[in-house]
Amino acid sequence: MSTVRRLAVLAAITASLALPLAAEGPIVDRLNPDTVYAIKTEGLQQSKVMEIASYLTDIYGPRLTGSPEFKEGADWAQKTMRDWGLANVHTESFPFGRGWQNRRFTANALTPRAYPLIAYPKAWTPGTKGPVSGEATVVTIDSEADFARYRGKLRGKLVLASQPRDLQPRFEPQAERYTDTELDTLTRQPVSRRPAAPPNQQAQQAFAKKLTQFWVDEGVAAVLEPSRGDGGGTLFVQSGGSRNASDPPVASQVVVAAEQYGRMFRTLDKKVPVTLQMDIDSQFLDADPNGFNIVAELPGTDKADEVVMLGAHFDSWHTGTSATDNTAGSAVMMEAMRILKTSGIRLRRTVRIGLWGGEEQGLIGSRAYVKEHFGDPATMQLKPEHAKLAGYFNVDNGTGQIRGVYLQGNEAVGPLFEAWMEPFHNMGMKTVTIRNTGGTDHLSFDAVGLPGFQFIQDSVEYNSRTHHSNMDMYERLQPQDMMQNAVIVASYVAQTANRDEKLPRKPLPKAQPARSTAQN
Repeated sequence: MSTVRRLAVLAAITASLALPLAAEGPIVDRLNPDTVYAIKTEGLQQSKVMEIASYLTDIYGPRLTGSPEFKEGADWAQKTMRDWGLANVHTESFPFGRGWQNRRFTANALTPRAYPLIAYPKAWTPGTKGPVSGEATVVTIDSEADFARYRGKLRGKLVLASQPRDLQPRFEPQAERYTDTELDTLTRQPVSRRPAAPPNQQAQQAFAKKLTQFWVDEGVAAVLEPSRGDGGGTLFVQSGGSRNASDPPVASQVVVAAEQYGRMFRTLDKKVPVTLQMDIDSQFLDADPNGFNIVAELPGTDKADEVVMLGAHFDSWHTGTSATDNTAGSAVMMEAMRILKTSGIRLRRTVRIGLWGGEEQGLIGSRAYVKEHFGDPATMQLKPEHAKLAGYFNVDNGTGQIRGVYLQGNEAVGPLFEAWMEPFHNMGMKTVTIRNTGGTDHLSFDAVGLPGFQFIQDSVEYNSRTHHSNMDMYERLQPQDMMQNAVIVASYVAQTANRDEKLPRKPLPKAQPARSTAQN
């Protein structure tokens, strides 16, 4: 096809992007089939999503907010988007606290038999200042009265402070996709249930604080605990210390594979001594107490002052290489931007990507962005940009294929999303549910009455193997799912950018008390 003819065809495609079709019930906007074809062709035949994912996982690895890996990965992402021709590529900072980085970790059992431990230190816990060897000892402390039993006896010890876990065999597959029955159940309006009485959290937190100080006062070398989950050498590791430098210090804390923890515990129970050696080289990074978000845009045309956003959190925990949580979402959103740019689709509204920091510590980055640009949920004082946001789309449930979308209780947007997913029925996307889903950055937008949405995804191995674990590596990503997800996101964003009206909104929520961003 000649260049002139190709441009003419492309112009015809993009000019018909948002033609409304009359049907029984409400009038909805549908993407022109040729536009869907253009998005699918670029996203499925020329995909860069796995290349993006490989750079972010293999080269930059896990990206704990405030770490050098986060900053270096962000530099690469910004350069990449600039090279694609995206505009206004920049970062926006927010208060976070000190960073933390583990530079080296080794752990071995020395006696009664020598073997390497599958283990990893918790974030924001200190190192050992070189190799340390010591006796492992079981310590059972259930209340403050138990402190006296161990006082003066734990200096230099490696403490097993939890009971071993009773691991059950797994008879169902670790990787799962939604069945038709499960998706049908998901579409039904949930019924509110009376919440269970919460535990006495204040008492629990007060005791935990005293126990943490006890370990420090007694001079333990490290506190060990078994990994959660059903074993298989998978470590689920998060935080054990504080981002606030003024908080009291903590002891080194190490998560050990449940099977090896059980072996040590049973050996000690037989009165056979266990000697361990550990070398934890971790450092606190106090130079810059801020985190940051990464932002870039595709400028709009006749509605350029209005914005449609897509986003994912760029940060992770510090084991594995953050493949499914959340390189998958970040790579899909970057690829969606590349598809929209490269395919040449005319966008009426400006399209803006946000790659968020601090999500793992409580949606800190996206909350700060929303408060700065759109409004404060604590007071519901809104800013002028609030009226200009057409909608926000988020991906943060792993590598799994998109099967539908959560409406977050927004009934009015349902017919639109049902129409928009019709071209993707052949990719398995058929489900719209009125339900809410939590735990990720679309909630920051929803909290100030903005239409923010998370997609329904197959879990694959997210809950059984990869979420916050040392197994969260590039190999766990599913290329076909990732490519399809980027195509679907690009389509929903294009439709939102080009329809005459912004997405429908729910009633503005009431002001909410400021939520604590306590260090964790």
